[in-house]
Amino acid sequence: MRIGFIGLGNMGRHMARHLIHAGHLVTVHDTRPEAAAEHLALGARWADTPAECARDAEFLVTMLPNPRIVEDVLLRGGAAQALPEGALWIDMSTSTPAAAERVAAEVLDARRIRRLDAPVSGMAHGAEAGTLQIFVGGLDDDFRIALPALEAMGDPDRVLHVGPLGAGYTVKLMINLLWFSHLVASSEVLAMGVKAGVDLGVLRGALLASPAASNFLERDIMSVLADGDYDDSFAMVLACKDLGLAVDLGRDLGVATELSALVEQIYRRSKAQHGDLAGEMSPVRLYEALAGQEFRLPNPTEALDGVLTA
Repeated sequence: MRIGFIGLGNMGRHMARHLIHAGHLVTVHDTRPEAAAEHLALGARWADTPAECARDAEFLVTMLPNPRIVEDVLLRGGAAQALPEGALWIDMSTSTPAAAERVAAEVLDARRIRRLDAPVSGMAHGAEAGTLQIFVGGLDDDFRIALPALEAMGDPDRVLHVGPLGAGYTVKLMINLLWFSHLVASSEVLAMGVKAGVDLGVLRGALLASPAASNFLERDIMSVLADGDYDDSFAMVLACKDLGLAVDLGRDLGVATELSALVEQIYRRSKAQHGDLAGEMSPVRLYEALAGQEFRLPNPTEALDGVLTA
């Protein structure tokens, strides 16, 4: 399969590499030519522009930071116009249905270019390992045609067709929104509990044994509790972008977003305090400051072993 791939960042560089290893003929483009060095060494072809990357591609995969850049690459960068008639655009960015609709209305529909939205979950380590979860919106026939390429980049058991065009974007935004909300709520609870004198490990264990248990408390927060790792593989500037997109979507749909807007506000306060490139779990630090202590477990291996054997 001839695949154009645009966006070789923390996630995209691994995804493009998996496509090359799967035997596809891959042409790559990024604003930083040096990002393509490993792909060229593996046999990929370099394109100087988005339009050149799209030209002659059967599939065009985009993995870009935000909807504005998606539109820039497809429209002003010429990728949409350069795609052969009947080609398939697979947008794996965390974007919005509205951005893709603008691209389609301006160029794609008239030229009979098909499209899927297929954002991913699993962070950079999932992209590197090829274990991403992929949420695909679009026609069933297009999904089936794209499936071998999608399975090369993600976990074949977790490549999910979630509905019509736009559904993939929406599902991904909702997953991120709920995860960020889990982080804020859990951090607030831990701060109150430990400041009231309850041991952190005891409090977490009680929460995990209760109806309030969550995957976040069980696993995700362990990077902080064990190692003080706030996950800088996904920066605060991107987390705030995703929260803003989710809140905007709720408003566009007429759904009240009081809680989501507050979570976004807390994330933006953390970004202002800790920096754009701080890890996505940095809001935990706001609550550590309120508690007067860092959230650390003295025996994190035992705590995790207890969860795994429970």
